[in-house]
Amino acid sequence: MAQAQQQTAHPGVEMRAFLHVDVDGAPNAYGPPGRKALDFEKNAHEGAKLSGKVVGYLTEKHSRKPVLQGPNDPYPGYYISTTGFYDRSVDDETNPRRYVNAAKINYVVLGDFGRRHHVKLGDFVAVYSSRTKKSVYAIVGDEGNPSGCEGSLALVQNLGYAITDGKEDSVDDTEITIRYFPGTNPNHLFFNSQAKLDAAAKAMGLSKAF
Repeated sequence: MAQAQQQTAHPGVEMRAFLHVDVDGAPNAYGPPGRKALDFEKNAHEGAKLSGKVVGYLTEKHSRKPVLQGPNDPYPGYYISTTGFYDRSVDDETNPRRYVNAAKINYVVLGDFGRRHHVKLGDFVAVYSSRTKKSVYAIVGDEGNPSGCEGSLALVQNLGYAITDGKEDSVDDTEITIRYFPGTNPNHLFFNSQAKLDAAAKAMGLSKAF
């Protein structure tokens, strides 16, 4: 249920959610057989089926063959995992650093609720767990799940959950509150560290008090 926050420069709207863990954007999210990756290969495909369309990493044009990271990339030989929000200053789409690193940056996935409230990729959010009593800043870093009940590995870890990858674990109970701040990143600021994201959110006066 949407709920406006009172007496703030950026009021925000909220939804309650469970959270599937998203590792997309992490340079070690997916890799060839035999490589230790953060997620199963099937989870990079629509419907979590290997026969589904590839949505979690780059492929060669007109092919399902993955584009591999090079020797100067963070994880040579691994696939290049992508996110809906990306660094516009990096023109090369095969550069893994162009995408939001799910292992380092708190992000949520844009779903139908957010779209109805004019939330865009890159907008700031605050996220709270009623179980751990922790709250953090994040951005809207990816899309593709209409429920919006999905967050980065870094997000769930920084909320205090002992989750180490995207393979099995999730926050199954509806104990997460996501507070969206629509229209708060019109210049598409990109963050390479959580500390810089936190500083930007604080400078804007965004509340993560719940």
